[in-house]
Amino acid sequence: MQSIVFPGLGLEFSINIVAFELFGKSIYWYGIIISTGFLLAMVIATKEAKRVGVAPETFMDIVLIATPLAIIGARIYYVIFNWSTYKDNLSEIIAIWHGGLAIYGAIIAALMAAVVYCRIKGIGIWKIFDIAALGFLVGQIIGRWGNFINQEAYGSETMLPWRMEIFDVQQQARIAVHPTFLYESLWNLVGFIFIYMYRKRKKFDGEIFLLYASWYGLGRFWIEGLRTDSLYIGVFRVSQIVAALSVLFGAALLIYFRKKMPKDS
Repeated sequence: MQSIVFPGLGLEFSINIVAFELFGKSIYWYGIIISTGFLLAMVIATKEAKRVGVAPETFMDIVLIATPLAIIGARIYYVIFNWSTYKDNLSEIIAIWHGGLAIYGAIIAALMAAVVYCRIKGIGIWKIFDIAALGFLVGQIIGRWGNFINQEAYGSETMLPWRMEIFDVQQQARIAVHPTFLYESLWNLVGFIFIYMYRKRKKFDGEIFLLYASWYGLGRFWIEGLRTDSLYIGVFRVSQIVAALSVLFGAALLIYFRKKMPKDS
């Protein structure tokens, strides 16, 4: 067990990645944190669904369909953009317990599942997207702390006062890096506070989701530039491309829908 140290802040943590044993099986902190984020996201989203007049049962139906598809989407996304690792070992493609899930793949798959469901049931998709946006932010705020426990998804080396010192397996040495997990968690927290306070004043269905897409994409673009584990297409980081498209998509539709609104609204 390697300690995690913030020397500039005088903080040190020694955390075993295994939380406890249950019936001979190791239960990892990563799984506990991700599950906690998912459950809290559901609580927030369900309350929001009630507030805007969407039956909680309807929203939960979407969640039950979208969740397994999101896991599959997260894996497919990761495998596609990390194909060199899997092309000669196809059996590893389904071995998600060895790691390798991408948040963008999960979000895209979940949104696609929601679109199909809402089309079939005749439900307003933008209202559902607004509800989901709050849940996404909560899940991402909490979920990133799983990366902290696993000492992964960190940034390049730095000597900034808030640097995080960890043991790097490849270099077989302790290094001081950007705590990008913390950057993204805090960025999403600020976004959640703003969107949560603004949601009752939204001008049209879909505005909350588009604000989320723009905010998250903007933060992920610069944070991804600091990370050392990015997936690439040529010389371009995949997540930065998707983040930039999210910002452009969100901003363009915000402007478009705002212009379509009656002048006196």
